Amino acid sequence: MPPELLSPREMAEADRLAIAAGPHDGYALMRNAGAAVAAEVLRRFPDLARIAVLCGPGNNGGDGYVVARLLGEAGVAVRVFAQGKPRDGSDAALAVKECSVAPEPLEAFEPATDALVVDALYGAGLARPLDGPALAAARRCSDAGATVVAIDLPSGVSGASGSTWERSFEAALTVTFFRLKPGHLLEPGRSACGETVVADIGIPASVLDEIAPKTFANVPDLWRKALPQPARAQHKYSRGHAAVFSGGPASTGAARLAALAAARVGAGAVTVLAPGNALAANAAHLTSIMLKRLDDDDEGEVFMAAHAPDAFVLGPGYGLERPVRGRVLALLARMERGALVLDADGITAFRDAPERLFDVAKEARAALVLTPHEGEFGRLFPDLAGDDALSRLETARAAAERAGAVVVLKGPDTVIAAPDGRAAINCNGTPWLATAGSGDVLAGLIVGLAAQSMPAFEAACAAVWLHAEAATRFGPGLIAEDLPGLMPPLLRELL
Repeated sequence: MPPELLSPREMAEADRLAIAAGPHDGYALMRNAGAAVAAEVLRRFPDLARIAVLCGPGNNGGDGYVVARLLGEAGVAVRVFAQGKPRDGSDAALAVKECSVAPEPLEAFEPATDALVVDALYGAGLARPLDGPALAAARRCSDAGATVVAIDLPSGVSGASGSTWERSFEAALTVTFFRLKPGHLLEPGRSACGETVVADIGIPASVLDEIAPKTFANVPDLWRKALPQPARAQHKYSRGHAAVFSGGPASTGAARLAALAAARVGAGAVTVLAPGNALAANAAHLTSIMLKRLDDDDEGEVFMAAHAPDAFVLGPGYGLERPVRGRVLALLARMERGALVLDADGITAFRDAPERLFDVAKEARAALVLTPHEGEFGRLFPDLAGDDALSRLETARAAAERAGAVVVLKGPDTVIAAPDGRAAINCNGTPWLATAGSGDVLAGLIVGLAAQSMPAFEAACAAVWLHAEAATRFGPGLIAEDLPGLMPPLLRELL
């Protein structure tokens, strides 16, 4: 899967640039799109005797008329149900002219249980809820349990945000063209799309040079070149030193999960920084992970002077009984490089004073990485969390710019955003990660990669992907303790 994601506006620009560059005109691209959809339908549903194609008045409908013509020529019984008429002289009007199947009114559409429905009503071209006959058609398909193949996007799904408003078509298969859109990956759009196939219709990748997209699918091609590559001459500290702050004696497990994840993802040295009363609890469970007492700022100064870790994580199991803000702000101001990953309690500690954290982050030489779930995000960014007009992509991007930090907004469609406007939407999320401690492992993966000098945005993206991929491959029965040990085979494949 190519990493670039294009908004509906950017996709329209890609079409325009491709047509201007030739050799394909707009109608040739439409015919290629229809041919790609028809080929997928014939390959996947060879035994269906009847197909209903629902066509809108725009280019998405034009694609549908091409599909209907090609399926009819292949001997399939096809009916076309149309809403509106394409504009005279448009590419869609040419497709209607070439289609031998006479359109019927969309109001007459009744899905048959043994028929396939091709949704070519609006695709990504609709920026409002479905209404009228289109809404009624979506409801009929849902009520009948019809198998739907969507062209570009299920009608009623926003290509920009994944929003489905009141009701959209729910597809078993979506065929889109050239590049995915954010709506293919953001929920609930992702679920409405079913399986998504990206078809090549002749748009050259060179159009991306002018579009310069800043939104990406979180796939290895996005960050693989930045993944740390061990060198023969390295020693443990030159491979990266990660430090993890531990909670008190009754809450040490989260820090150990993060520490083990940092080690498994390649950090050469990992130290757990624990209060004196938690040393024994940690020592009983740590072997290759180093352990250091840290009760006050003086001990922290001594440790920093002697070892100067490349990256830190603070928050997992840390608790709010001890001062957190001062330690975070002082550490971030002192660090010369690397990253500070704030998770859980490290985030919550700033719920009443987020601007203090953001101001220091913007001046710091080290990167700040925030890894909130929805509730923690709302504590730092209450106005963004409460703005229903913003998609998760827009929300995370605005938060990253405000905070001067990489923001990992966790969820089934995790979004990773950087202060410079780049953002990635994860596409391999899995419900198996809904288990206690998995977020601690994610924080450890990020800090372990960042400690090896991987840039913070790329480190966060890689960690999110590795985290989800490991869980997907393990499947049922996964607990957080399993995750670190699943990293070696994934890293072997990537490296």
